[in-house]
Amino acid sequence: MTEQKKPGECKDGGKSAPPSLSEEDTSLFRAAIGDARPLPDSGKTLFTPQRPRPAPRQSRLHDQPALTDSLSDHIPLALSETDGEFSFLRPGMALPTLKKLRRGHWNIQAEIDLHGMTSDEARASFSEFLEESKSLGLRCVRIIHGKGFGSRNQEPVLKLKVASWLMQRDDTLAFCQARPIEGGSGATIVLLRKAF
Repeated sequence: MTEQKKPGECKDGGKSAPPSLSEEDTSLFRAAIGDARPLPDSGKTLFTPQRPRPAPRQSRLHDQPALTDSLSDHIPLALSETDGEFSFLRPGMALPTLKKLRRGHWNIQAEIDLHGMTSDEARASFSEFLEESKSLGLRCVRIIHGKGFGSRNQEPVLKLKVASWLMQRDDTLAFCQARPIEGGSGATIVLLRKAF
């Protein structure tokens, strides 16, 4: 019984050399590339960015409902208001951090718009957004909550709740009202703890 040889395999089981091109194929290839030449070696080293660490997506999905449900709507006393602007700086953080945040020192890397959502929908979207931002290593994000003109008594309900939720999260270092160009009193800029 003769042994069948697989394509590209030698009799002894090793791989054979790739098939050689015919003179016609070679001339067609040369005609197609014309007078193209390889680029000279520039001596530069290509930078290969470090791959992000794997994120435990399943455990985050498992923990997400508990994290969302644990957020209270109660407004803690640590929330300060200066000239009608809410702001928060986690204890132990340097005061210049909040000043830098107010001046737009950090670029806004992501945002979420909570307009038109109920409190429960907003809480779930808020939690999911911040968890994703944290997993991506983002530092500065914007949360658009609106100015409250469409709510009962024209009060900013979501603004106060967002402030409360942010203060309850350990990854929130500081937040303040957005600059007018970034949404003013209808948005909050948040500085998140750097991912390790």
